[in-house]
Amino acid sequence: MKIESILIKKESEQNFKKLMDMARPDDSLLLLMHGSPDPDAIASAMALHEIIRRTKGLAKSIFVSTEPLVRQQNAEFVFSMRLHIDLVNQVDLKAYRLIALLDAQPSFLSGALAFIQPHIVFDHHPREGKWQADMEDIRPNYGALSSILTEYLLCARVKIPRNLHTALLYGIKTDTDNFDRDTIFEDISAYTYHTKYANMQLIRRIELNQTPGRFLKYYDHAYHHMNNFRGRRVCYLGDIESADVCVQVADFYLHLIGTHYVVVAGIVSDKFIITFRGDGYRQDCGAIAQRAFGLLGKGGGHRSAARMEISLEALKEKLGGNLSQRNVDKFLLESLKRYQRTNTARHEHSKNNTRKENL
Repeated sequence: MKIESILIKKESEQNFKKLMDMARPDDSLLLLMHGSPDPDAIASAMALHEIIRRTKGLAKSIFVSTEPLVRQQNAEFVFSMRLHIDLVNQVDLKAYRLIALLDAQPSFLSGALAFIQPHIVFDHHPREGKWQADMEDIRPNYGALSSILTEYLLCARVKIPRNLHTALLYGIKTDTDNFDRDTIFEDISAYTYHTKYANMQLIRRIELNQTPGRFLKYYDHAYHHMNNFRGRRVCYLGDIESADVCVQVADFYLHLIGTHYVVVAGIVSDKFIITFRGDGYRQDCGAIAQRAFGLLGKGGGHRSAARMEISLEALKEKLGGNLSQRNVDKFLLESLKRYQRTNTARHEHSKNNTRKENL
């Protein structure tokens, strides 16, 4: 089906019907986002909220995240959208009949949150772990979840408010890194569609408000401790205030000449966060993350961006309790080099098999 110059996937049409069968008139809906929510997750939650509100009606709804907003850009975005996002530990989940998880999967909910079983799951990362939901839509080929929810909005045939056009465009813009990351035609079509209605001046203002002054110390730390081997930059920042610190530092250092990918890690509360950013050309960040650290932690991503989370307890056990700069750097480098050796050996084995087949 084609609406507004956007080709609506059959998958979207079928899942939209399933969504409509699940929702009841004047329903109650909790929109859950994992971690400190980014614009793509927030915009997608806004879209799902608008779809159910306009088609079935909502007596009660709430936007919830597992971690508070930290990134200045995202806080500015939420303020501009006039949204309020509560923390999950401050909300009575039983007060809502439907729980929708956006830009994440139930397997990402660990520890005290492992009991949560969402009824609806939307994500654009590779499927991870064993879980089930009454309605799920997982499409790792899409660059942004906002592109998928755009198709659902068009299936619903509801008038999209300007602020939602703005949010979805910004979600696509940020998650594809202005189309420098993994992107497909559907992302470009959705982005183009929203440009006709979005408030581009507001997006420009939000983008200029990016880095808090207090983050400069982390850039300085990375400058003095960043390890560089063959275009691969790796750094441990120690204790940090949020996972977004790793993201901003990694994004910055990826722009250095001769850099293929950047790995920046830090400790946030009881988690060891590892962020991966790459050029998407020579290396696959998602594959590196899984093969280098998948036995210890959880996470994933795409060719140009990925994230892993390892419990602090597991890291301490692995490193004998020594979380010094030198020891953690050594752990990161050895894990990545081990992946590199394994990957090279796999590549050589594949070449040898090809040669044999050609003989």
